[in-house]
Amino acid sequence: MRNSILTLVAILSLTGLVLAQSAGDFDDHFIDKTMRLDYFHIGNAKEEFITLDQVYQQGLWAGSKKNLIDHFDNGRYYIKVYDTSSGKLIFSKGFDCYFGEYKTTDSALEGVKRTYHESAIIPYPKAKITFTLEVRDHENRLGPLFSQKIDPDGVAVIKEKLEEGVRVFEMVKHGHPHQKVDIAFIAEGYTKQEEAKVKADLERFTKVFFNHEPYKTYKNHFNIYGVFKPSAESGCDEPTHGIFKNTALSSSFNSLGSPRYLLTEDNKALQDIAAHVPYDALFIMINQKRYGGGGIYNFFCTFTTDNQWWEYLFLHEFGHSFAGLGDEYYTSSVAYNEFYPRGVEPTEPNITALLDPENLKWKKIIASGIEIPTPWGKEAFDKMDLDYQKVRRKINQEIARMKREAAPQEEIEELEEKSEQLSRGHANKMDDYLRKSKFWEKVGAFEGAGYSAQGLFRPMIDCLMFTKGKKPFCRVCQQAVVKIIKHYSE
Repeated sequence: MRNSILTLVAILSLTGLVLAQSAGDFDDHFIDKTMRLDYFHIGNAKEEFITLDQVYQQGLWAGSKKNLIDHFDNGRYYIKVYDTSSGKLIFSKGFDCYFGEYKTTDSALEGVKRTYHESAIIPYPKAKITFTLEVRDHENRLGPLFSQKIDPDGVAVIKEKLEEGVRVFEMVKHGHPHQKVDIAFIAEGYTKQEEAKVKADLERFTKVFFNHEPYKTYKNHFNIYGVFKPSAESGCDEPTHGIFKNTALSSSFNSLGSPRYLLTEDNKALQDIAAHVPYDALFIMINQKRYGGGGIYNFFCTFTTDNQWWEYLFLHEFGHSFAGLGDEYYTSSVAYNEFYPRGVEPTEPNITALLDPENLKWKKIIASGIEIPTPWGKEAFDKMDLDYQKVRRKINQEIARMKREAAPQEEIEELEEKSEQLSRGHANKMDDYLRKSKFWEKVGAFEGAGYSAQGLFRPMIDCLMFTKGKKPFCRVCQQAVVKIIKHYSE
C-alpha cells in the first residue's frame, strides 16, 4: 500500500511540475472558504510519517486568488494539492514545522519518537482533491511523504461554530483579504483582567511593525487583527525556573531543550483561536518579561512583550516565519545538530554554502570589486562574542537556580538587571566593531551563518537576522520580504 501511495505522489508531482504555471482560475477549483486539515506528524531523525486527524470547513479564504502556486522553493516541507480527477496541481505552499526541527535534535537522533499536531490551511476545494505532503532529503530534494484523497462534500468534514469567548480587535484594515497580507496577533498569557494590556501591546507592536522597512513602504498591503482568548494565568511556562502557568496556548520556554526557545505544542488550540479571522501569518504575542521567542516558516512566530529587546525580537522572529529567512548568527547555542547539512545549498534566501561562488544567489547586488568570500575580521568578533556567551550562560543558569529554590525576589531582580546590562553592553560593543568595517553596508559573502562558524555565509556584515538591536534587514533579506508581501497581496 505504501509503495502505491509513493508512486501516486511521484506521478502527481511530475504532473504538477508540468501544469503548475496553468493552475488557473481560483473559481474553477475553489469556493471562497478555508479548508483546515489537521494531522499528526510522528517520528524521529530516521523516519517520519503522517496520519490525518480532522478536516474543517472554516471562514473566508485569506490568501491571494491569483498566486495559488508557491515558487519560492523554501521550507523543509511542501503542501501540494491536486485535483483528483485531472491530476492537476491547484495549490502548493512550502513550510517548516516543529517536527522538522525536532528531528535534528539529540533525542531524535537517539531514536526517540515524538508526535506533533500540525495544520494545513488551503482554499476550500469544489471537488475531490489529493492532499500531499513532500519532504526534503539530505540533498534538499523534495520527495513524497504522505498522500490522501479528500472529499470536500464528505460527512466527515467538520463545519461547527467557532470557539466562544474569543475577542477580535481590527487594528489595521486596508482592503479585502485576497489583496492584502493578513496578519493575526494571537494574545497568549493574558488574563481577562488584562484586556487593556492586550490592546496596548497590540498598538505598540503594530506601530513598530510599520516603522520598519519594507513593511513601512508596503503598509497599505497589510491587514492586522488581534485575537484574544483570556488565560487563567498571566505569562507562560518556564520549566528551568520551576514556573508553570495555565494559559490559552500552553506556550513554554525550553522548547526542544533550548532555554530561550519559546513555542507552543498545542496546535489545535492555536488554530481554533486563529480561525476567528482570515490570516496569512500568525504572531503569538506572549505576555512575559523574559527574553524568548521563535519563528518557523509559514507556521507561526512567538515573541515576549516586555523584555528590553522586544522590538528586535518581534521583527527578527517574524522574518523567519513570514519570509523563511535563516538565522545568520552562529555563536549562540541551539538544540539542533547539522541543521544545514555540509555541502548542500540551504533553501533560505539569505544563507549560502557558497558551492558556486560565480553564481551566488544574490549575485545581482554584490558590491563592485568585493572579494568572495569576503574577509571581515571574523576572528576578533568570534572571540568577543564567545566570551560573552560563556558569561551569559552562567548567569542565566544562576537565575534559574535561584527561582527554583525561591531565593529572595530582590536578589533575583538584581541578578536579572546585571544580565540585562551585560546584554546591552555587549550588543553595543558588537555594533561598534561591525560598523568600523570597510565592508559596512556592502553586499558580499561573509562567513558565519546558520549556526555554523564555517562553511555558511551571509550577505552583509550585519543584519536584523544576525545581531540584536534596532537595525534594518540587509538588502537581501529585505528583497525576500518584499517578494512574499507581493505574493499574498496580488
